[in-house]
Amino acid sequence: MLAFRPYLINALRGYSRERLIKDSAAGLTVGVVALPLSMAFAIASGLKPEAGLFTAIIAGILISALGGSRVQIGGPAGAFIVIVYGIVQQYGVANLIIATAMSGVFLFAMGFFKMGTLVRFVPIALIIGFTNGIAVLIALSQVRDFLGLSVQNMPANFFGMLSTLQGALSTINWYATVLASVCLAGLAIWQFVIPKVFSRNPWTARLTVMPGSVVALITATLCVLLFDLPVETIGKRFGGIPSDLPSLAWPDFDWGNAQHMFIPALTLALLGAIESLLCARVADGLIDDRHNPNQELMAQGIANFVTPFFGGMPATGTIARTVTNVKSGATSPISGIVHGLALLVIVLIAAPLATHIPLCAMAAILMYVAWNMGEWREFAHLWRFRIPYRIILLSVFLLTVMVDLTVAVQVGLVAAFITFVYRISSLSRCEAVPLEDHPCVARQVVSPGSLAAYRVYGALFFGAVTLIENMRDQLPRQTLLLDLKNVIYIDASGGDTLNDLAHACQKNGVELVVCGLSHQPLEMATRCGFTRAVGAKSLHPDLATALAYVGSQGETTEVQSHATC
Repeated sequence: MLAFRPYLINALRGYSRERLIKDSAAGLTVGVVALPLSMAFAIASGLKPEAGLFTAIIAGILISALGGSRVQIGGPAGAFIVIVYGIVQQYGVANLIIATAMSGVFLFAMGFFKMGTLVRFVPIALIIGFTNGIAVLIALSQVRDFLGLSVQNMPANFFGMLSTLQGALSTINWYATVLASVCLAGLAIWQFVIPKVFSRNPWTARLTVMPGSVVALITATLCVLLFDLPVETIGKRFGGIPSDLPSLAWPDFDWGNAQHMFIPALTLALLGAIESLLCARVADGLIDDRHNPNQELMAQGIANFVTPFFGGMPATGTIARTVTNVKSGATSPISGIVHGLALLVIVLIAAPLATHIPLCAMAAILMYVAWNMGEWREFAHLWRFRIPYRIILLSVFLLTVMVDLTVAVQVGLVAAFITFVYRISSLSRCEAVPLEDHPCVARQVVSPGSLAAYRVYGALFFGAVTLIENMRDQLPRQTLLLDLKNVIYIDASGGDTLNDLAHACQKNGVELVVCGLSHQPLEMATRCGFTRAVGAKSLHPDLATALAYVGSQGETTEVQSHATC
């Protein structure tokens, strides 16, 4: 547990009153931003709005207090909507609690065993593909509330959604549609137009500090109250939000379905790890700092294990709220703790007001979040990249939208793995050594085909073992010289192939001379027994020494000419 050291411990050293004021102001600002988003994410996931609020409160405080980033804000995220909605529809809320708690265990284990850096090896094409796919599904899932359609249960799959929405188009509520359209247009204007117009004056510039989602939510709620618009609200669908503290509740588990939660839980853990560490890297770039990825994963794990038992949902680092935190002047994890406490106060005091919030406005906010969430320009720039990159991105995107996020990630990782193996194997090569430039050997050349020398480049792994197998099929009569100075890595398959080459040489009476082994290749060659099979007298540090040894044998040989393998 010595590795468990939250960033908060370092941040409190020399903590001043001025920093507390900055962190408190930033935390209050982020709390206001998180209020509508937390409820919207929960509703879109098939849960009650308080599930999002409780997650933002509990997980937000735990992630900030125990995490490895200075300014990251944790809470419910749009990336989880598709997965959580599918789990709720197929297995129920009780099994969502199991899946979330299991994902917390996985996340903590990943951080404890220092696997935080491995998440960075996930290909960017895969991340962009499933992020854009999730954005499309989020937007599609909000069409019902955006248009005010009369739909009891929305399917979790793409084609089911399309079919259900098409069948319910006749029930469109024009009041909800117009109100949602105005909110969506207002959000775009607030982000792109208002800052340019009001930023010139210091007094009006303060207006831009207020988040557009909060402005849209307040405006839409006032319109519903003042004009008594016939649209569905949080109160009509969910009966409002409880104005008390979240309490520990042990759900009635369906242990028969618990065994099916492993894959969903692993998907939640991987997605949460990717989202939180990407968010932490974005935050590092904004504040010129460096987070601890393993500590961050452990904090995410604790938060996801604790939160579901208090009525919450999966949580991770959130880029939008983290960027708002940084721009609001946050200096330490205290701002994230204040953000959670601010939400708690809002729930305790202002919960009755939430009953009048129109769901069409929440749908407009989520559609705007989905638009900002996607990397849409990548589709226009696909022609700049190689075909494997295009295939991975498009296949993951289409599979996420039309099939399932878990399948999309699995297919994307397999495709990325195959592409990587192919690229690395194509960089590995071997070529004949021009022995005519070495007089000590050239003088011995009188017997054709008695000596062959090769230099190997790159990684000698399972995807490139044919380089050695080709040598075994074309052995010289007396001596085979192998220069491995430029080999950077040998795996178990490469080691077995080298052993096969040594045994083939021994069987055919050919002396195998090896030079240039060092670092990992030398360690692997020793471990697999290749150095023992070659013999100490035939192992040399460099090519010059090996050639001198071959020339000193006094054998009359001739260089066997070979094309590049």
